[in-house]
This record gives sequence, C-alpha cells and structure tokens, in this order.
Amino acid sequence: MKTTNNFVNPMLTDLYQLTMAYAYWKNNIHKKRAVFDLFFRKNPFNGAYTIFAGLGEVLRFFSSYEFTDEQIGYIKKELMPDCDPGFFRWLKEVDCSEIAVYSFDEGTVVFPREPLIRVEGPLAACQLLETTLLTLINYPSLITTNAARFRIAAGFHKVLLEFGLRRAQGPDGGVSASRYSYMGGFDGSSNVLSGQLFNLPVKGTHAHAFVQAFHGLKDLEGKQHLKGTDGKEYDFVKMVTEVREELGFTRTNEGELTAFIAYARSFPRMFLALVDTYDTLKSGVPNFLCVAIALTRLGYSPVGIRLDSGDLAYLSRESRAIFLQVGETTGTDLTYLKIAASNDINEEVLLSLNQQGHEIDIFGIGTHLVTCQAQPALGCVYKLVEIEGSPRIKLSQQVTKVTIPGRKDVYRLINKDNLALADILVMAGEDKPMKGEQTLCVHPFDETKRVYIIPAEVKKLNNLVWNGKVTADMIPLAEQRKYILSQLQKIREDYARPVNPASYKVAVTSILYKFIHELWAKESPIAVIE
Repeated sequence: MKTTNNFVNPMLTDLYQLTMAYAYWKNNIHKKRAVFDLFFRKNPFNGAYTIFAGLGEVLRFFSSYEFTDEQIGYIKKELMPDCDPGFFRWLKEVDCSEIAVYSFDEGTVVFPREPLIRVEGPLAACQLLETTLLTLINYPSLITTNAARFRIAAGFHKVLLEFGLRRAQGPDGGVSASRYSYMGGFDGSSNVLSGQLFNLPVKGTHAHAFVQAFHGLKDLEGKQHLKGTDGKEYDFVKMVTEVREELGFTRTNEGELTAFIAYARSFPRMFLALVDTYDTLKSGVPNFLCVAIALTRLGYSPVGIRLDSGDLAYLSRESRAIFLQVGETTGTDLTYLKIAASNDINEEVLLSLNQQGHEIDIFGIGTHLVTCQAQPALGCVYKLVEIEGSPRIKLSQQVTKVTIPGRKDVYRLINKDNLALADILVMAGEDKPMKGEQTLCVHPFDETKRVYIIPAEVKKLNNLVWNGKVTADMIPLAEQRKYILSQLQKIREDYARPVNPASYKVAVTSILYKFIHELWAKESPIAVIE
C-alpha cells in the first residue's frame, strides 16, 4: 500500500521530530514503550461535532514508512552534520513494524478530547510520526466536517457539487478537498484528477468564455445538424430558430443562443446551460428554452440551467415560473428541468436561501468549501500520555490544554431510539460500560458535572487498525460517504443547528477522573509563599 501523494513520506515532518529522535537515541531511551494520543480540543466552525477523516492515508503511510539513503544523506549532511553516525544507521532501520494503532472508524462523528488515534510503540519511532499524522488528519477532518455542514444546511434532497479546484491551496489541497468533501456528503466534483484517483463522480458544464466565443448563427454554418434519438439527421439550428419565433424570444443575444446550440449539438444528452453571461431572464433563460424544446422534439431530455450571479432565490423562482409557462404553452413537460446555482456560496447563504424560498436543485460550491474560510485549521494535537507503563500528563494554566493521561478506550452510549447520548473515556483494562446498566459519566475537569446514563446499546469506538500491518478493512470512499450521511441524518437537531448548538457530552469514568486529578496534583509544582 503506497500513499496517494508522493509528498507523504518520512521526510514530511518537522526538524524537531528528528532532533528529539536523536536525543532519545543518544540517551538510550529510544526503545522505551510509549503511548501517544491524537485528538483535538475544540470543534470547528463553532459547531458541536467533527467528522474524523484521513485514516486511510495514515495506514498507507505506515505501510510504506522507510527512509531512503538519499533522504538520510540529506539529513546527515545538511541538517545534523555533527551527530553520531550510529544514529543514521538506526534511522535507516526505522519502520512501523513494532507499532500498534487504535483508531476510530474513518467517517465517525467525533468530539473534543477523544483519542481519535492512539499510537503505541518505541518512543523515537512514535515521535517521528507526529507531524505527518497531524497533516493527514487535520485538513481531511476539517474539509469533511465543512462538507457535512453544507449538506445539513442544503438538505439531504439537494445535489451538492464541489467546484473549488481553482481556488484551493495548491494541487494537493484541491485533490484532498474533492476527496473529502465527497466523503462528507457532496455528490460529486468538477476535479477530473480526483475522479480518476478516487472513483468519485465528476460533473461540469461550460463557462462564460464558451458563450462569449460565439457571435451569431453564422458561426454554425455547415455545423447545424444533429442526429435525433431516432437516428435521423435534423437541421437543429433551423429547429431552434423556429421555436424561437414560436415563443417570441427574438430579442435575445444571438451569440449566446448560438453557444447554447453548439453545446447542445456536442452534448445533447447532458445539456445544462450557464445563463447569466448577458442577462439571465431576458436572454439566458429564453435562449436555453429555445434549445431545450428543440432537443425534446428530437427525443432528448435537457438537464437545466446554471445561475452564477445575482439574486439566486429570485432568479431561481422566476426561471422556474418561465419553465412552467413555456412548457404549458408548447405542450412540453419541463417540470423535470434542474436549476443549478454557484457564485461564492457558503453555509450562511444556503440557510438564507432556505428562509427566502428558492427553486434551486443543485449547488456548486467552491471557495468557502475547499479553503474552509470560516475556519482554516482544525487543531489536532499529538501528545505523549504514557511511557513504559507510567502515565504522563501535560499541565497548563489553561484547563483546555491539560491532557488526559494513560491508555484509554472510548465507548458511545446509545439510547433505545439509536441516538448517541454521550461518549465516555475508560482507562484501558477498566470494566467497560454495559448496556442496560447504570454508568456514571463525569466531566474530566469538573466533578460537579456528572450524570448517570443507562444505555440501550454500547459501542466501542477505538479499535486496533494497525499492528505491524493493517488489521482493519480498507473501506471504499463511497461506503465511507454512506456511513457519514447515515450519521448526519440521525444527529440530534440541537447538535446539528448552525447557531448556538448544544454541547455533546464527552465524559470519563469516576475511576479515570480520580486518576487524572491525582496525577495532576503529583506533577504540579507547589508554590512557596514567604
């Protein structure tokens, strides 16, 4: 298993990972058994949930982890020239064969402080993985969560297409955005490379330049024919102009009409026209309908229109009204025509369109999706929580930055309606919560916040996915998408709402709570006042 991106290799790391690894090696503690947790402290977008993504690439990274001679030569000569040569011989032998990884399933709805990935193994080897793991989890989880929020805002019956490649942070960001927005609930992408790499649906039509490239019907002299579904050749330009006269749409932009005819001749089974190049309602929609009705008379089913500017709610309603009016006038069924919209759409725009009322079926979303303008980073961290069986804790004056020490398992407590009530962190080896039995759930840092939960079902969330080799099934992208959509449709409304959502409970057992605070007291220096 190789990584999708060639940049993902042991050199995709920060220098301090290498210097720490050397210091571990130099002081002969590099083989000590360590445990690291990867987690985040706060949900993105002021929301109440996050979608965990990127695990597949993590497992590919583990499978191919090996420093090349060329890479080691660069480190030795350019970065660490004064280090003991024995370190570089050790570095050549480092791989992930002695590492075990416990992880949530990719696509799971997750929450702050939960160890999404637990890495166990030799201290120095685990340390070297930090930066790359964070890179492979942070952005994918952010994009997938952003896409899920767009899906909830638009509604599950609408089509969402990712159009962000040209605005993404470079080719790597563009390809990742296409992949993980599809996982998060989008229906396809305009990105051809992502379609090839990940077998996701690729969609698109034409741009304004195509419309502007035509001046008038003379541009199509000698190219006016189109074969109908009956196999016969027809003078398509003549048919369109006859429909134009029939409908009285004779004052529209002729270059635009010509462009639509040309595009329909090229793609008669997938004719979707961008109608705002000159004037949406006075030219674009009428020109589209002239071509669309001619297509229907040849047995084809045109797709619809795309709006890319203006008042999208108003224009979509007016366009739909014109469709219905023309359909009634000509005796043509145009009720199935789709209206697509783009134009710098974000989550707030989707919610506003829903409030105004609109007739949009398909949303093309680019910049705000792929760049995550509402929040550009997730903030996952990777912290040491145990070494040689001894729990470790990171303290801070900010309680939010205090880590939860030791090896932990995570369970989801579910009610009889199959809705999640809370997640609980349990010390590894501690009795797990049982369905039908009362479980005390305590806030990790506030003992007054506690509740008893009697779950109808209990689901273990973090499971062994790597033990020197992949031990988990590699789930296809389309199946991960289905998994996420099934969770989003079950998520409680007070957690999913975009403004002031309720906080989901992430608790610890009373035993783990006591363990945290005893270690906190032990490790925290005591001030002396004289």
